[in-house]
Amino acid sequence: MTTATMNKSDLMAPPVAQTIQQRSLIIGVAAAALSVVGAFVAPDSFYSAYLTGYMFWLGLSLGCMAIVMLYHLVGGGWGTVIRRTMEAGMMTLPLMFVLFIPILLNLPKLYFWARPEELTKAPKIAEIAYVYLNFNGILLRYVVYFALWFGMAFLLNRWSTEQDTPEGGEKSTLRFRALSSVGLVIYSFTISFAVIDWVMSLQARWISTIYGLLFVAGEVLSAFCFAVVIEGILSKRKPMSEYLTSTEVHDHGKFMLTFVMVWAYFNFSQWLIIWAGNL
Repeated sequence: MTTATMNKSDLMAPPVAQTIQQRSLIIGVAAAALSVVGAFVAPDSFYSAYLTGYMFWLGLSLGCMAIVMLYHLVGGGWGTVIRRTMEAGMMTLPLMFVLFIPILLNLPKLYFWARPEELTKAPKIAEIAYVYLNFNGILLRYVVYFALWFGMAFLLNRWSTEQDTPEGGEKSTLRFRALSSVGLVIYSFTISFAVIDWVMSLQARWISTIYGLLFVAGEVLSAFCFAVVIEGILSKRKPMSEYLTSTEVHDHGKFMLTFVMVWAYFNFSQWLIIWAGNL
């Protein structure tokens, strides 16, 4: 655990960060252009691929937010060196809000419950669609999910900035803990319902009670992997090289191993239940 005293000027990103941002933007624009081409060339496959990619990047943003809340709740030196990285990651949630719109406007191309002609063949699913799986319900819950997610991310980021001021220390710490204790519960419930709406309903006849936890574990694992990659890039340059020690690196590796095991356990549990049910 580092004992160095840090201030705002000490934590400015090195010039290489701007270079990486610029190159990433170029790659992102090129990938977006290819996606537009793909939407016209293979429209039947495009939205399935788009949903897959969307859930990964949304999960990375939410995983970063979950790690920030976990750090504020339990404390420890492991979170100090990756805190700004995680805060930056969670502040991409407004972008993820916008990127969901193509899915929202093309529900019938992804979900059979959004196609009235299909529902006539499945009366039980039609009942569920009438009450829960319908455009208005999906739209309402989508707005609620992101309002809660970005609301928590905004407060965490704002208070983090205030904590850099001399008078913001102890007050911010108490607020962080209060929000994080409730926020982790809200995150777990909202992502569970979100993946039911957006992913599990792709096969509306299939039900899994552990599905949300699979995504929770996967998102936090992805965020820790992202943090390790970023700290690996920045570890040879100031300020990261002055504050990152082998202790933090080992801690992050242990977290990664922990969530790999949790994710594998959840997946095995689901597979075992499915296998037993097919006997």
